[in-house]
Amino acid sequence: MTTTSSAAHFDRQYQTHLKHLKLKGLQPKTIEAYSRAIRRIGDYFDHQIDALTEAQLTDYFTDLITSHSWTTVKLDLYGLKFYTTHVLHKPWVAPGLIKPPKSQRLPDIVTVDEAKRLFAATRVVSYRVFYFTLYSLGLRLGEGLRLQVGDIDAARGRVHIRDAKGNRDRFVPLPHATHTLLRNFWQVHRNPVLLFPSRLGGLKTAATATTPMDAGGVQTTLHKVVVSCGLKKRLRRTACATAMPPT
Repeated sequence: MTTTSSAAHFDRQYQTHLKHLKLKGLQPKTIEAYSRAIRRIGDYFDHQIDALTEAQLTDYFTDLITSHSWTTVKLDLYGLKFYTTHVLHKPWVAPGLIKPPKSQRLPDIVTVDEAKRLFAATRVVSYRVFYFTLYSLGLRLGEGLRLQVGDIDAARGRVHIRDAKGNRDRFVPLPHATHTLLRNFWQVHRNPVLLFPSRLGGLKTAATATTPMDAGGVQTTLHKVVVSCGLKKRLRRTACATAMPPT
């Protein structure tokens, strides 16, 4: 049973964990995943996780895999290893404990004709422009949402993609059709920073929005459009990340 002192100690250790995650320069998604891991493990062991044995870890991860994906299992493992190393300053007690099954899945490729159907079926202008931009530039969902006005280099015909996978920046070609569409779209909302400002509050607040469109709304709408188009392909977090030939 959790005592007040053990819960208080866990909270202090958890805050230290958060500080180290930020100091190590990890991506926001990784910070959230590793933080969530410690919260989940803390709940499982009544907030007493500073001296877990290999047997306890074996029980925990055995139970976890029955209710969660291998991705979650791996993230909890990495989060706990980070906590053990940087908060407890102890060696990891269970090397080689988890070995997820190896699998290699090829992505479902969206053809140009299918993409055109998807764009035509998307009634909300901001989503339609966003999906076209992802497809034409070959971007991941998060990369598209983070796009800013200053990232568009029309003179050189390229787009600066920041904080991409692996915490790296890169440049991608800017098709003329994409540039024209983005320019026209910006003239509607005129946000000085964001290319895809939050839809919360509608057009009236778009120019002053400080956050981009909600990722959940983008994905939910995409799945609805895919169903309405009759497409049988699975579009995951990368959305339409398959480059379309420049036009």
